[in-house]
Amino acid sequence: MALDTFRRLIADDMAAVDQLIQARLRSEVSLIDQMGQYIVNSGGKRLRPALVLAVAGACGYKGRRHLDMAAIIEFIHTATLLHDDVVDASKLRRGQETANALWGNEASVLVGDFLYSRAFEMMVEVGDMRIMAIMAATTNTIAEGEVLQLINCHDADTTEERYLAVIRRKTAKLFQAGARCAAVLAGQSAEVEQALADYGMHLGCAFQLIDDALDFGSSGADTGKNIGDDLAEGKPTLPLIHAMRTGTPEQAAVVREAIIHGGLERIEPVLAAIESTGSIAYTARLARDEAAHAAAALAPLPRSEYRDALEALAAFSVSRSY
Repeated sequence: MALDTFRRLIADDMAAVDQLIQARLRSEVSLIDQMGQYIVNSGGKRLRPALVLAVAGACGYKGRRHLDMAAIIEFIHTATLLHDDVVDASKLRRGQETANALWGNEASVLVGDFLYSRAFEMMVEVGDMRIMAIMAATTNTIAEGEVLQLINCHDADTTEERYLAVIRRKTAKLFQAGARCAAVLAGQSAEVEQALADYGMHLGCAFQLIDDALDFGSSGADTGKNIGDDLAEGKPTLPLIHAMRTGTPEQAAVVREAIIHGGLERIEPVLAAIESTGSIAYTARLARDEAAHAAAALAPLPRSEYRDALEALAAFSVSRSY
């Protein structure tokens, strides 16, 4: 199934989620309104809410709470973006100025807090303590991932295992939570719930691995970022870790220095090291493995358009150029 077919399958539900997001973003505090609208409407792929909707469909869910759950997941994701951009001092996201570049760090942190609290307010309305428990644990894990990434920053001795621990917590955990919560809403068995949680975790890992490959292997026009943004921030992502591990001593030294000091002064030799060591291909291969594991995790589900859609989402996560 092509991704556009997937989008059409969930189009009505996604339109309802977008309306719900707009309604629940509203605040009497005009700055919250303004900033919330800016970041939510800034061209994101909406993959996480799409995942919730597709899993609910694959489980045969007939209610309306999956719309709330999709909006909740998007609010939490948006809150993490606001906080991430402050921590990273980012100026560009999705080809636009970041909220912190426009309104300052203080406002970005506080509006991120508003989005977190609005998400939990909506969870209370869903009225399922199991979902509350899942999402409370998820937000804790995401915060742990953020701190782990901060610890790894400028650390050229970061291992592949430490890197993977970050992306599982920081990115994949929210994918997992969205899939698991949709299964819970649909009253699925423990086996199916776990299978869908596994799907979400593998999908999220595949997605982040490709993101980190695209940081060095795509154009800023494609990604809405600048080439080497992660390197500029001193983040030891997998292409850099692999290049250090498999390159010549000279290449490893160049990459180490770039991670330790940050900035883009060494970008050309770093890109050359990444290319000659096949580090982008290595990262993409791990992403494809994760996507294959995601697709395999869907085996307990009956065949349907929605299961096909989830398989298409896994394929898209590793075939995209943005």
